[in-house]
Amino acid sequence: MTESLNVDPGKIGVVTVTYNSETVLQDFFDSLADQSHRNFILYVVDNASHDRTLEMTTERAGLPFILIANEKNVGVAEANNQGIQAALNDGCECVLLLNNDTVFPNNLLRELYVGLGNHQCDITTGKMYYYDRPNVFWCAGGHFQPWLGYRNQHEGFEQEDTGQYDHPRRVTYAATCCVLIHRKVFATVGLMDSRYFVYYDDTDFLYRCLKARIRFWYLPDAKLWHKVNSLTGGASDFTVRYCTRNRMYFLRKSLSVWQARFWYGVYRLYYLLDLLLKRTTRKQYEFRAAAAREGWGLLQSNR
Repeated sequence: MTESLNVDPGKIGVVTVTYNSETVLQDFFDSLADQSHRNFILYVVDNASHDRTLEMTTERAGLPFILIANEKNVGVAEANNQGIQAALNDGCECVLLLNNDTVFPNNLLRELYVGLGNHQCDITTGKMYYYDRPNVFWCAGGHFQPWLGYRNQHEGFEQEDTGQYDHPRRVTYAATCCVLIHRKVFATVGLMDSRYFVYYDDTDFLYRCLKARIRFWYLPDAKLWHKVNSLTGGASDFTVRYCTRNRMYFLRKSLSVWQARFWYGVYRLYYLLDLLLKRTTRKQYEFRAAAAREGWGLLQSNR
């Protein structure tokens, strides 16, 4: 990846991916417009929305933005890559991956950016709450679980905030709903893997950061409220397919061949157990099994 010769210190490229996001954009734009850290530009990457997302973006006054309008849905991972690359090309020192189904106070960008220097790190994240349960955590940093095939874990998930996550600390994972990344990280580990399309692209990226020993800190004073599932819905066939498919792809891509085969077998047995215990139907079992095979086959070469 080519480094820009004209990096603007403190300039943040805020990258958000839209897809029929009309219902959440007003709150998101208002939160950004109120930021005390003013040296930023918003990169809206739209995946062929057919509501008023494009109109709302172009009509919004008072926000510096660049709109990248895709003619088809290229997926979250590739759309993030388009925004990241545009921000790097424009000399942004950092890239903030930020969901547009969020609201946040005026110090979010400042806290995330100042934290890079305060903790001598290259990635920062903050407290993420449920929008409809404003004192309940969705994610307060996180970590990988090597003993479970490097599955990721949201810390604080579904817990009420009683001050238990009020101290900055080093983490290895957080949802890329809100993650500030210094540009040199992309030079080290590359961009998102677009083969994921959606889901697990953040797991893959942050796993590569972990392996590269990139320092990542959770900052409790950087807060936002997430309208979880407001745009994607719950456990739809789409979600089940991509979560299952991409988990298998991640395992095969990231672990040794024997570890990957072990976990593939474990998951297949788990799907079978769900069927035998009648927690899923035959049709649901076959759907998950097909998604698992699809994910396993995404890596063409044998390992």
